[in-house]
Amino acid sequence: MKHSLFILALLGLMSCKQQPKDTVPQQQAKKTAVNTVNFPEVSEPIQLIDNGKEHLYASYYGINSFSANQKYVTVLETDVKHRLPTEQDTATLGMVDLETLEFIPLTTTRAWNFQQGCMAHWLGTSPDSLIIYNDLRDDKFVSVIMNVHTKEEVKTIPYPVSAVSPNGKEAVSINFARLRLTRSDYGYGGEGQKAQPEVRFPENDGLFLVDLETGEGKLILSIADVKDSVPEIPEDGMEYFNHTLFSRDGSKIFWLARATPKRNTTSFTINRDGTNLQRCFPDNWGGSHFDWLSDDKLMVTASYEAEQMSHILFTVGQKNYKRLGNGLLDFDGHGTFSPDGKWMITDTYPSKNKLREQKIYLMHMETEAVLPLGIYPEPAEFEKGHRCDIHCRWSPKGDMVGFNSTHTGSRQAYLLKFDF
Repeated sequence: MKHSLFILALLGLMSCKQQPKDTVPQQQAKKTAVNTVNFPEVSEPIQLIDNGKEHLYASYYGINSFSANQKYVTVLETDVKHRLPTEQDTATLGMVDLETLEFIPLTTTRAWNFQQGCMAHWLGTSPDSLIIYNDLRDDKFVSVIMNVHTKEEVKTIPYPVSAVSPNGKEAVSINFARLRLTRSDYGYGGEGQKAQPEVRFPENDGLFLVDLETGEGKLILSIADVKDSVPEIPEDGMEYFNHTLFSRDGSKIFWLARATPKRNTTSFTINRDGTNLQRCFPDNWGGSHFDWLSDDKLMVTASYEAEQMSHILFTVGQKNYKRLGNGLLDFDGHGTFSPDGKWMITDTYPSKNKLREQKIYLMHMETEAVLPLGIYPEPAEFEKGHRCDIHCRWSPKGDMVGFNSTHTGSRQAYLLKFDF
């Protein structure tokens, strides 16, 4: 049975008893129709693999882990559990057949972490057969394009990827060695790139736009280019870039500029050609998690009015900031939109009490009605750099959501099925 709920009830306000249809005034009838939401029926969580090893989706939240036909999903398998992986830790990159739940090993990688996997993406050029993922080879961080059916390596790109354009022809690359020093759980072990820890604002490092057909990369914005747009940092601090994402049409790129030692954050967008640099928010709003709703509308969790962490929706270049969820989503979640833009799913960090509960919520975009989907306690031994965030991701058809969890005592990849 599908969930049919009233927004007013979800907000904890008193709702009026519905009158017979022929006695409801026209204006009231319209309001009633708008305020009713048919939420999907949601399955119990399905554990994708159960073979005694640890598993996680092979990319960051919000990145499509599913083949276009939704037959396969990319997953990492590892024996590492309660520590940060190093360059000596090889993880198996494979895919799960969603009909049989068979795990199919594809290759191994030494450029991965628990937050973002190996940043595996299905390529828009051939979304049922080609993936790209990061690896450490010959002491260099690279990305590899592979045909998952033949297991043939089609091409090696001399840049690691942090985001891939929707058409699969371009990628953004950042410095994962610098990340290892500044945000260790998002970087890779090894010296696969020059971290330059002695340089606060390097001019030769930043956002690289990579042509996946030629393998050539171009620095479209250096870290030095944002020096006057970010808070001052001490002499021993380091500015760094992280969390990049193309807009839905591939014309824009979002990312976060952060710095040590306080991890002060500035949210930015830029056109894919390096023009039209934009700060997303006023001073002190920061930024944390993100997704594009459309070609120019963006959601970022940030400190609204520098006071309240919220899921904030706005148009790039405008100040039309809107807090989503009517107060129910005033926290720092990993929000991501369904392919049709009608829904946003998000999660919480573990509660600060002994229960350590992580929760998943589904929001209807038109009405902002919110439905809780589950509670997944994280054991205390999963914390710090090896923590397990829920990190939801939609399937291409919008009828499945994958997420990671440690609620059973091991790190595993799960699936929720939606019946709209």
